Amino acid sequence: MRTVRRSQLREIVPLSDTTVYEMEQRGEFPRRFNLTARCVVWDLAEVEAWIEERRNASSVGKIKTKPAPDVRLRKARPVKSDQG
Repeated sequence: MRTVRRSQLREIVPLSDTTVYEMEQRGEFPRRFNLTARCVVWDLAEVEAWIEERRNASSVGKIKTKPAPDVRLRKARPVKSDQG
């Protein structure tokens, strides 16, 4: 078994620490475990399997992307209409 520490995980998975933690709590990301009292790691095979699972889910449309916000509705720096 090969493990990765937090800094290595950040290079593999471009998500914030908070996002990873929240996904772990919901059971949507591989769980970390302690090697020692001060060393937290993830199983690299589990992380790679998670990435592959996300890739497959994305390619078949199971992962929905959020629509872009309507910039015409924002209060700061509103977009000018083309009719002007």
